[in-house]
Amino acid sequence: MEQNEFSNLTDEQLLQYQKRVKQSNILTAFIIGVLIGVAIYSAVKQGIGFYTFFPLFFVYLLARNGKKQVKINKEINSRNSK
Repeated sequence: MEQNEFSNLTDEQLLQYQKRVKQSNILTAFIIGVLIGVAIYSAVKQGIGFYTFFPLFFVYLLARNGKKQVKINKEINSRNSK
């Protein structure tokens, strides 16, 4: 969702969306932890190679998607300041 789409949501819809994003952030953090663990295990067991960097690529993609929570928080803060 874009910033403009957040401004079209009601306060209740925005809070429900924020709750869903927070729940998905917990799952994302767990997956990132597992992928980093796999990368470390691979580096220790087989040395640095493809299987070390492959999980780290997915960590980057998952971390980049975390910016959605920041946009939602900005919209909620802007509505509370009005």
